[in-house]
Parts: sequence; C-alpha cells; structure tokens
Amino acid sequence: MNNWFTDFYAAIAKSPLSHWLETLPAQLSHWQREAQHGDWPKWEKVLKNLPESKTKHINIQDKVEFGEASELSEGHTKQLEHLLKRMMPWRKGPFTIHGLHIDTEWRSDWKWDRLLPHISDLTNRTVLDIGCGSGYHLWRMRGAGAEFVVGIDPSDLFLSQFQAIKHFNPDPNVHLLPLGVEQLPQLKAFDTVFSMGVLYHRRSPIDFLAQLKAQLRPGGELVLETLVVEGDVNTVLMPTDRYAKMRNVWYIPSTAALTLWLERVGFKNVRVVDNDQTSLEEQRKTDWMTTESLADFLDPNDVNKTIEGYPAPLRAILIAEA
Repeated sequence: MNNWFTDFYAAIAKSPLSHWLETLPAQLSHWQREAQHGDWPKWEKVLKNLPESKTKHINIQDKVEFGEASELSEGHTKQLEHLLKRMMPWRKGPFTIHGLHIDTEWRSDWKWDRLLPHISDLTNRTVLDIGCGSGYHLWRMRGAGAEFVVGIDPSDLFLSQFQAIKHFNPDPNVHLLPLGVEQLPQLKAFDTVFSMGVLYHRRSPIDFLAQLKAQLRPGGELVLETLVVEGDVNTVLMPTDRYAKMRNVWYIPSTAALTLWLERVGFKNVRVVDNDQTSLEEQRKTDWMTTESLADFLDPNDVNKTIEGYPAPLRAILIAEA
C-alpha cells in the first residue's frame, strides 16, 4: 500500500503540483495510522490475493476493459469474481477484467458520453476528479488523452475497488487518494477539474465551488455535474429530511441559480450543456449491487417524483472557466 502514495509523490515532485507535498504526506500518514474503515483488512486481503496476469489488451477509449478472457485460467477467473464480490457494492462503472463483467449500479459510461462532446480536449492535460468514486471516469479521462489523472474520494471501499482494477493496468499516471475536498490546499495547477455527483452533498455549496476554483490554473476548465430542479435564478430545493432516501442532501439548485453561484465565486463563461432525468436503466440493482437503487427511491405510482414527493432526480452538466 505504501508504494501507492510514494509513487504519487515521485510523480508530482517535479510538476506544478509539487507544493502539494507540503501537506499531503502527513495527511496520508494519518489516514494509514488512524482513519481506515473497519473492513479495510478484508479489502486489503482481497488485493493481496488477486491473480497475476499479463494484461495485453487495454481499452479505455470507449469502455474500461483490461485483459482478454483467455489470459486467465477458468479457475483464476472464478477466483477473481469471488474476490471482487467481496468488495461489493460496486456503484460506478462498468468494468470488464479478463472477460469478467462487473455490472455496476450506475452506467457511468452514459454520463461520460453525455459530457465528452462539450468539454475541452483532454490531450496532455493534468486532470482532477473530486468525488471520483471507484475511479471509472479516471480511466475514461486517461483514455481521452489526459497526461496525468488524479482522483480524490474519502471512501476506503472506493480506494480498494480502484486498486483492484488498477492491479490489471498499473498505469503510473492514474491515481486515487483517500481525501475529501476540504483537505486540498489551493493547488491552482489543474487544467481540468471534474466534480460529478458531489455538490448536493455539501453543507456549504458556495464554499465547495470556491474550493473547486482553487484547484484550477487560470483559464482552467470546471466540469460540474449535479442534481438540479426546474426553476428560476432564485429556485433552490432544500429537503426537509431525505431526498430519494438520501440523508445527506442539502441544496439542489436550478441551473439558473447554480450559474449565478458559479459566477459569484469568480467562474467565467458558465454554460449548461446537458439536462437529463436519471432513468431506471441508468441506475439499478445488479448482481454487483444488490441493495436498494433508483426504483426504490421513486414514487411507485409516479416515476417523476421521489418517494418523498420531490421532483425525481434531474442531473445537469455545467462547464465553466476559472
């Protein structure tokens, strides 16, 4: 595990991110000593027991697919499935590893297909994904030409899942760190910052947007995807308790209100490039995520409402410049 982070330190030492080394090693040392999830030893054991393979086939251009089925024996394929299912639930994907299809709760590839035509070319860019989950989009960013890709997410399960996938493609330019956005200094070094599915979980969305801006170089691009509601510049939904059974949903703005928020914290050229109501095909139960999913969060008599009576999840993608 230590080499995950030492490799990252070496990678940024002579880059515009080098000043991150002033704070990052102490944060990750604290995480290793004191902050790990209770199931971490189980997930770490899974990582140690993953079968070795010579992965020749890599596809991160139109999917995330590492290895051919023929590169693993039948026994090793069964072992792989058994091990990776010990890391359930798998939420963001899908992934295919040596022919084993990890059918995740979310079809994250659909979101990627919606946003890709609207963002700046990622070729040779240094990219940050805040709240990256298990890292599906990190691979797609790399496949779209990004030179160096960093994801942060405080979930130890997502870190474990990412490292399980990376075992089969140990790309030295794709990394995930177990951090929250509040632990980032003002790096002001990334060409592109992605934040997808995070804003509505933040108690202070304006501070969060300012934190995103603080990671971008001047002229860098923000790609923000979040829940929104219909309405004008003054429309913001704050659930009284839960939204779609989620406790930690604080503010869901209209796209007009969100545009104003972005402009108030200093972003320029803000534009809404996509609005899409989440479908029951895009988020659902699978063999790799067997607990409740979107169908359980909606009114059984009206899929346009949540179980609490709020508007069903509508997601927007906004692009802005620092």
